[in-house]
Amino acid sequence: MKITRLGHSCFVIKTNTGKNIMVDPFLEQNPACPRAFVQEDYLKQIDVVFLTHGHFDHVSGLDDIKKYKPDALVVAQYELALKLMGEGYNVFPLNYGGTYREDSFEVTMVNAVHTSSFGETQGVPGLVGLPCGYVLNVFGDQVVYISGDTNVMADMKIIQDIYQPSIAILSCSGQFVMGVKEAAYALTNLLNVKKVIPCHTFPEVKDAANPEMMAGLIEGFPVIQFMMGQDEELREVMKEEDIEVTVIGYGETKEV
Repeated sequence: MKITRLGHSCFVIKTNTGKNIMVDPFLEQNPACPRAFVQEDYLKQIDVVFLTHGHFDHVSGLDDIKKYKPDALVVAQYELALKLMGEGYNVFPLNYGGTYREDSFEVTMVNAVHTSSFGETQGVPGLVGLPCGYVLNVFGDQVVYISGDTNVMADMKIIQDIYQPSIAILSCSGQFVMGVKEAAYALTNLLNVKKVIPCHTFPEVKDAANPEMMAGLIEGFPVIQFMMGQDEELREVMKEEDIEVTVIGYGETKEV
């Protein structure tokens, strides 16, 4: 499979059968996302979207996808799914332990330790259920654990035991999710993956696709400046372990 990173937690996974699965779309409002990936030619190729929770930096790109691919399937936790159904999205609701299946893959919703609200940039946010992660099993290929926004949790051991993921897309920036220390503990004590892709980190202003917009985002949300560089920090911490830390740049695609 091929994995493209579009934002701090926004990824597109292209399966061995050509399915394009987007995780946590943060697109037009995301200064790290190269503009080529918010155009019609690209977004109309998205088949399925996985949402881990309702925060704006994980769902705001839904409008961009709906504009060009209105029938794209959105997989989301029950309460968030109900809200999106009311807004005209093509939604498949799941709850923890539930699975959505197609001919070439299946995805199971698993626990995460975080919060989930919706519309926090437009006014008083509304609660939309609970956050989640996913285990994506691409038949004949890899099993990927997508942690979503989470702290380290004992459930990761259960997830490993049941689903046997070989790759983890793991949050590690601290502030709103677990940091490098917790991610390293998860990798050495709870998970048994061969490869980890760090996420929930932001680029430096100079490295963003839109530096001016990135500077404005930091001005509006100053805490973002504390969520930079942890990808490389995790790679350094894990260099003595038998786990490959694959850092993917914004707009970069890697085969895994």
